[in-house]
Amino acid sequence: MKIKICTIVGARPQFIKAAVVSHAIDQTKELSEFIIHTGQHFDKNMSDSFFEELNIKRPKYNLNIHSKSHGEMTGSMIIEIEKILMNEKPRMVILYGDTDSTLAGAIAASKLGIEIAHVEAGLRSYNNAMPEEINRILTDKVSTLLFTPTENATNILLSEGTKKNKIFQVGDVMYDSCIKAIKRSNNHRFSEKEFILFTMHRKENTDNVAKFKKAVDSIILLSNHYKIVWPVHPRIKIKLKKHKNINKAKNIFLIEPVSYNEMIGLTNDSRMVITDSGGLQKEAFFLKKQCATIREETEWVELLNLKWNHLVSFNDPDAFVKTMKKLINKKGLTGSPYGTGNSSSKIVKVLLKHFS
Repeated sequence: MKIKICTIVGARPQFIKAAVVSHAIDQTKELSEFIIHTGQHFDKNMSDSFFEELNIKRPKYNLNIHSKSHGEMTGSMIIEIEKILMNEKPRMVILYGDTDSTLAGAIAASKLGIEIAHVEAGLRSYNNAMPEEINRILTDKVSTLLFTPTENATNILLSEGTKKNKIFQVGDVMYDSCIKAIKRSNNHRFSEKEFILFTMHRKENTDNVAKFKKAVDSIILLSNHYKIVWPVHPRIKIKLKKHKNINKAKNIFLIEPVSYNEMIGLTNDSRMVITDSGGLQKEAFFLKKQCATIREETEWVELLNLKWNHLVSFNDPDAFVKTMKKLINKKGLTGSPYGTGNSSSKIVKVLLKHFS
């Protein structure tokens, strides 16, 4: 009888990460997997299309939990995940990243005594005001197997007192995904050329009215010099209605959320990337594009050290534009901190050894 594994996902980056690991699991004779989709991302382009284009098996369960506060959403997920785990009785739960879905899965599984594997363990921003930071710390603490993407993440876990035999530095599964996606992205092109790709969704940048206005003003000012392609997150589309000036900016192209392959195509075609997304920071690096990260810190410190990523602010729109002009033609240093693109197979090898 095959060993049953449950994978819990809920947000775009998790679909991307789970895809390559799920494919590696399916190639074994010893493991079987079923997927719980919490529904945290519910937009068609941010959810369903990812399963289709990444060729992931359809989730056995879709909880359809979204659009609530962090506490309410996490609590609802715990209740529903617990019911499924009690019925299915998997040997292990695989969790990805740092979302509310991750934390809910960690709490539900640990309370039931089910082993947990955390993919992308050991990351820290050291900003406890970020919900993601709390999610990743708590998930790491209750996990049986910790799969780290980098040496820095491994060292962080060791410094926190984590036993060495729980940590497996396998590289970044998103690199596996990106290598495959770039081969599929040729049919997903945007008609405009020579553009900057811009995304923004984190509450720290969008929920403060004054801060969001400066962000919009900065992008409008930047559009006087470069074309801007902005796939607009559903939550941000409503906020943009208050900023009518953006519709007058001829060089800003507001587009609907795009699929993973389309995002890889846009990134590859762009001159550089401006974002607050953790995943897109790395995808920009994989495709050798400069990235300006609109945050005060990043978990991906390797990218800062290699000078492919730069922390920036919208506090002064004029200064922001000057910085972008300097970065757009800049090249970073050579380095491969995220492995060689075979992280998923390494993870499955560890799982097989663990169960044997």
